[in-house]
Amino acid sequence: MSPTAGSEPPRVVLVETSDALPGLLPFQAWDALASAPVVHLRDPDAHPSAQHLFFAGLDLVTVEPSPLERRDLDLARPGSPEDRRLAKALLAQAEADGVVVYLLGPGDEGLGPTLGGQAQLLGAEVEFVFLAQQPAGAEFTRLVDVLRRLRDPEHGCPWDLEQDHHTLGRYLVEETYELLDAIERGVDVDIEEELGDVLLQVVFQAQVARDRGAFGIDDVTRGIVDKLVRRHPHVFADVEVDGAEDVQRNWDQLKAAEKTDRTGPFDGVPPALPGLLLLETLERKAAKRGFDWGGSHEPADRVREELDELLAADGEHRLEEFGDLLGAVVGLGRTLGIDPEEAARAAGRKFRSRFEAMLALAAKRDLPVDDLSRDTWLELWDEVKAPD
Repeated sequence: MSPTAGSEPPRVVLVETSDALPGLLPFQAWDALASAPVVHLRDPDAHPSAQHLFFAGLDLVTVEPSPLERRDLDLARPGSPEDRRLAKALLAQAEADGVVVYLLGPGDEGLGPTLGGQAQLLGAEVEFVFLAQQPAGAEFTRLVDVLRRLRDPEHGCPWDLEQDHHTLGRYLVEETYELLDAIERGVDVDIEEELGDVLLQVVFQAQVARDRGAFGIDDVTRGIVDKLVRRHPHVFADVEVDGAEDVQRNWDQLKAAEKTDRTGPFDGVPPALPGLLLLETLERKAAKRGFDWGGSHEPADRVREELDELLAADGEHRLEEFGDLLGAVVGLGRTLGIDPEEAARAAGRKFRSRFEAMLALAAKRDLPVDDLSRDTWLELWDEVKAPD
């Protein structure tokens, strides 16, 4: 299979594709594909780019692997047997036609090195047409396509097909809290995973909406992009700002201009927010209208006042007074720059850690935890708390 003197050596052109953006090919790739009588693929039915090439008018041909002969059974050669059979078939086709164009796809990760090793021995050439660097977010399109397939009425997943906006709501809440937990623990691998789970819920909801003819993921992304551009005129237009406070002020003004149907200070605040977050949000919005405490001493005094009222209240009014105390504590935290939800979760983690340490300490000392006296519990508590 050596080329004759003065003739061009057989050549195999490998065109790289992207599973995430199957229709995105650079000019050089389209030029190579369009110049070939046919485009060879491992499996046109399974290749993500096959449909795009078909509608472009290109003829697609499946490569039939060549059988390996005894002289091909050299274990020192690179590649799996499947890749070696495919490489041998491509080189034989190139010898017959001069040039053969092959579209790389799923399962072809080892074909290039395998083909290169065989081509060198046979005096043939291998040319790669690489993709340009994919833009950030390219993998997002794969997620959209996966959800579309899962919701396919004929070939989708029965569980996914049963879901609607309401049934998915609980998962969005759960995944959001799992993300917050990962963020607070500061474990990057967990943050990455939980962000993916939250993103799944967003795309899933958008696919449900598309299936009922309401809107789709492109409408969602277009809407948020347009909103971000509108509300950042200091970045995308010629507005000048002096620090983050100016940015927040402009944001609020632009938002108010857009939400003309909202007339009250608390319009748009979901009443289903977690309690502490709801209190903080309402107090923050009231503060923007001028109702706020001065410094940190006034909120601290308010906490003491509400605590006294709670302790003096009878059973009928204790719930109300306890709520007032929580509101005062949230107000104090806001003036100190403390997120009440974050502080409450941190307190929960600390309490859990200390109580588990108490149980471990009791077990180490063979103390019966189901029969410990109050004084013993307090002694254990002070002991595990001391290192803090």
